[in-house]
Amino acid sequence: MSRLSTRALVAVLLLVAGVSHGSRAASGAPPKFKSGVFDPPRAAPAFELAGSNGSPLKLTQFLGKVVILQFGFTYCPKICPVTLTNVTQAFELLGKESADVQLIFVTVDPARDTPERLREYLSFFNPNFLGATGPEEKLQAVNDEYGVVATKASSPDKQLRYEVHHTSSIYLIDRAGMLRVMVPFGKEPKAIVHDLKLLLEK
Repeated sequence: MSRLSTRALVAVLLLVAGVSHGSRAASGAPPKFKSGVFDPPRAAPAFELAGSNGSPLKLTQFLGKVVILQFGFTYCPKICPVTLTNVTQAFELLGKESADVQLIFVTVDPARDTPERLREYLSFFNPNFLGATGPEEKLQAVNDEYGVVATKASSPDKQLRYEVHHTSSIYLIDRAGMLRVMVPFGKEPKAIVHDLKLLLEK
């Protein structure tokens, strides 16, 4: 935490303050979402990065789709593979509706995660998943906007040299580009599908 910038810390606090758990609706009505909701919803911070598909990747180009935004790295030993597996299973459960959902995987390890590396890694889960990378300072700005914490730490695997401890939640952005839901790590695929379907209905 000592390396966390003041700006990132403020962003984290603001995000946490604005996320209400899905089990508590302000009106007292039965809950809708299975995960925490942004109350009120807010515009997802825009960004433009290098895409794993070989083209510039802009968040705004996915308006009209529901976006799953994940931050991680391809050498992640535990967290990222579990989340990507759960999202992959969620896509399978959605069936044809998954065509209106786009996963974007923003790296927190630009030194190793080239567009080519991201494309190869994500293709093991779903060939339609997109990775995003760029200069470290540009990625840090995106992290700060979303309240994402990412810090390097030594790895027990000497060949890897280091790993990155990072925020493990994923963000669900609706068709209008609004931040709606923050899904905690380990949420089962059926719960993710439940929330995605609610956003797809809008």
